[in-house]
Amino acid sequence: MTSDLTLKQAQQDVDNWIKTIGVRYFGELTNLGILMEEVGELSRVMVRRYGEQSSKQSDEDKNMDDEMADVLWVLLCLANQTGVDLTESFHRNMEKKTKRDADRHKNNTKLQ
Repeated sequence: MTSDLTLKQAQQDVDNWIKTIGVRYFGELTNLGILMEEVGELSRVMVRRYGEQSSKQSDEDKNMDDEMADVLWVLLCLANQTGVDLTESFHRNMEKKTKRDADRHKNNTKLQ
């Protein structure tokens, strides 16, 4: 794997893996549930690492980077299943946020 992986390549890699190893995609609603589960697992790690909650012994083998990758994996699956090009969508989203929030955060006294 290269460190210069694009979103488009990641979507293709997931699709190839699903078709050659994973047999088929789970249904969209199943994957949505799995995404929520994976976000919960990431949340658990983050709350224990950066929040006030103490860790449990069962949490010691959990890695934040692996949990983030799990979230990304399922999101890539959902994008493939629903015909979303995440590269295009990301660029449009950045443009939207840049126009909408050009001064919003600079003028937020809570961020000063």
